[in-house]
Formats: sequence, structure tokens, C-alpha cells
Amino acid sequence: MISKMPSFDSSQPLAQEISQVLGQSVSGLHKQHSCPENLSELGSIPKSNEGKSCNPFGAGSRLERTRSIHASSEVSFSIKTAPESQEISGSGNLPEVKKPDAIVIPEDFLCPISLELMRDPVIVATGQTYERSYIQRWIDCGNTTCPKTQQKLQHLTLTPNYVLRSLVSQWCIEHNIEQPTGLTNGKIKKSDGSFRDVTGDIAAIETLVRKLSCRSVEESRAAVAEIRSLSKRSTDNRILIAEAGAIPVLVSLLTSEDVMTQENAVTSILNLSIYENNKGLIMLAGAIPSIVQVLRAGTMEARENAAATLFSLSLADENKIIIGASGAISALVDLLQNGSPRGKKDAATALFNLCIYQGNKGRAIRAGIITALLNMLTDSSKSMVDEALTIMSVLASHQEAKVSIVKASTIPVLIDLLRTGLPRNKENAAAILLALCKRDTDNLSCISRLGAVIPLSELARTGTERAKRKATSLLEHLRKLQQL
Repeated sequence: MISKMPSFDSSQPLAQEISQVLGQSVSGLHKQHSCPENLSELGSIPKSNEGKSCNPFGAGSRLERTRSIHASSEVSFSIKTAPESQEISGSGNLPEVKKPDAIVIPEDFLCPISLELMRDPVIVATGQTYERSYIQRWIDCGNTTCPKTQQKLQHLTLTPNYVLRSLVSQWCIEHNIEQPTGLTNGKIKKSDGSFRDVTGDIAAIETLVRKLSCRSVEESRAAVAEIRSLSKRSTDNRILIAEAGAIPVLVSLLTSEDVMTQENAVTSILNLSIYENNKGLIMLAGAIPSIVQVLRAGTMEARENAAATLFSLSLADENKIIIGASGAISALVDLLQNGSPRGKKDAATALFNLCIYQGNKGRAIRAGIITALLNMLTDSSKSMVDEALTIMSVLASHQEAKVSIVKASTIPVLIDLLRTGLPRNKENAAAILLALCKRDTDNLSCISRLGAVIPLSELARTGTERAKRKATSLLEHLRKLQQL
């Protein structure tokens, strides 16, 4: 089962929501990493290679699916039912700096918000220094005060603290401590603990990054195609490409009028996002609005990979809020309804992950997701029944979603799945019906009239453990209704 995390109430102020996601208060902060309580029975989620996934459809981390560039190393975000016996301990998080217990990090090297070693320190208007990603999130929430001093910020400019960054880097080298980027003095640490010299790679990648900004469309297109190819080959390449400053340039290319440049740029960002540390850099580069634009108007492959990128970025809990507020959900629902088979699966994966956050559920309902899910449930091919039921299971706890599910005449379809569905279909159908019927006698009466008692009784006897629990609970509610 998936481990638990606090669920967030949509009525909370955004700053408070962000603080909860980060597991922090202004005075003393700590991080939380996990998945929401209401998903604890939706199935297992296998671990990815470079981060932990919150995907109930069995998706590991996926490098780009490419038709124009072949590579045997690519992995698919294929959406499959995962074995229930697998477990996950939490959502993706930045790797901690490895340090011997005897070494104490100088206090000035720690971000006052995260209490972690800073890798990109910046100075705010009050003169205090913070890790860029954390103070940027603070400001993005609408806060205009310094978290440490509580003084009002006269401006919101973040000035890089190059002196401190150099001191941190030198301190890490002197104490033989792996720096947060994984790149130390032109060398990258390998899995066996040894270091690989990447000086030549750095020079080649920096040359490519410069070409990304070239005025020649052909040269820029060729450079971004090469970045795309490199970014899918290895973690080392993803680190080096980000270190070379490619991410902001790639984000600017998302709005290119050249179709291939745009497609290669969004796919490069997808590949780079697989490395956990790059997620924050992509968010800080302001990538989300441009990714949503690609999702709405790009080629089908670009739209597929834009959806997959949103899924990858949304694995960081705080990003669910930002992505949800960007208009991405309505674009994903459109892809879910009108996309290619692959695009629909990518959209479903991203929507599931975004709807873990309570505040995004209403957005999904208003974007018409229930109609799209019902179409998936009744489609003759039955190719996405699992995905539809899993997303609906997450939404069913939301009052607005309950109303929409009932109005869409979904209850008869769910009861039919109790009779004819696969074991996992029956589980989720029973779970959704239970959520709809709790404290709602009208819905209870409805499922009773539609003949749900017989399939529920059968499920309570022969279903999986989870299905038995849901069916038994529903039957108990039905018995109480009859006694009234």
C-alpha cells in the first residue's frame, strides 16, 4: 500500500498550502515525502530508477518515446496494473548530501528555510541568503516579507551569491563531500564511488547550449535535436546539460514557430526532468505556461510528451499546486478526450497525479473530466477502464465530483462493472460506489433499486481483500437503510 501524507484542503491560503507541502513553518522547517491517505488502497506503485513515482498505473520513470530518434535505453510510461504486493515509501525528493557524521556543516551554508546545504544561494532585499528554489516558492505564494527577519522586501529581485556558492563548493571538495549537483570539479561520482572526468563532455555540451540560441533556425534545430538525444542516454548527461544552463534556453524554445524545434525542446525537458534535481530548475525557469501551450497546440507527439512532462514535474508535491493553477488540467482533459491512444494514457497519468491534491479536484470536475472518464468506461474497446476507475476513485471523495458522477448516470455503469469487470475493476467500482453512498440515502436507494445487492454479496464472498471490505461496508449501509 502507498504510504500516507496529509491531504490538503482547497480552502487553505496558497502560502499555507505550500508550507504544508514543504512540511514547513516559517520558524522551523522539515520536509515530508509521501502520498495521500485516500490513495492507500488504489494499488501499488513501483519505484523508478531516479525518483519515486506516484503513478497507480504501474509507471516507472520514462524517458521520451520517440519515433524519429531510436534508442534501446528508452523506457515507457506505459500504464499497467501493478501487483498489489509492491510498496513505496514516499514521493520523489532531492537526494540528501552525503556527509560523514563527524562533519558539521557551517551554519552559514544552510538555507534558513530547508536547513539543507545550499547549492544555488541567492540574496533577497534584506540581505539574507536562501536556497533559490525555496525562497522563490515563498515569493510565488504571494509573500512579500523575508522569512527569517519578517521585514518587508523592498523588491523581489534574487541576486546570486557567487561568493557563498564558491565557498560551499570549496568546502565540499576539502571535506570530500559530494556536492548537491553530483558534479565536483569537472568530475561526476559513479555508482561504485569512483569519479569520472567529464571535462570534455562539459565543453561539448556548453558549445551545444550556445548553439541553442543561434539565430539560424537550422542550427538551433540541430542543437536541440542533439540535446534531446543526449538527455535520454544517461543521468550524467542530464546533470551536465542542466549545469550548462540549457534549461532556460530550452524553455524559450517551447514557443518556437518551428515545429521540430518545439517538439525536440519539450522532449528534452521531459528527459531532463527525470533527474530529480532538475525538476526545481525547470519550475524556476517558468516552464509550465509554455508546456501548457505545447499541450494545447503542439503536434500530437509534442502534446504527449508535454503531458508526460507535467506528470514528471508533479511528482514533487509542491508542484501539483502550481501546475494545477496554470490551466494545465483543462488541456489534459482535452487530450484525454481527443488525443492519440498514447496521449490519452499520458494525460490520464498526469491527471491522476495532479488530482491527488484536493485543490485540483474541483478544477478537473469543471474541466469536464467526469464525461471523459464515463466515455472511457463505456468505450467498446475497454482499453482504459483501469485508468478511468482509478482517477474516479481519487475524485469520488470530493463533493462536487460526487454530484457530477451521479448526474452523469455513472452508477448503473459501476454496478455493471461489479458483475462483469476484472477483479481490479470490481475493487475500484465498489470503492467509488461506497464513496458516493456514504451519508447519502438517495444514492443508497438508487444502487438498491438497480440491483447492486446481488453482485455486492458475491463480491463480499469471492472478491479480493480490498473488494470484500468495500462490498461488505456497502451491504451494511444498505441493511441500515432498509431498517429506517
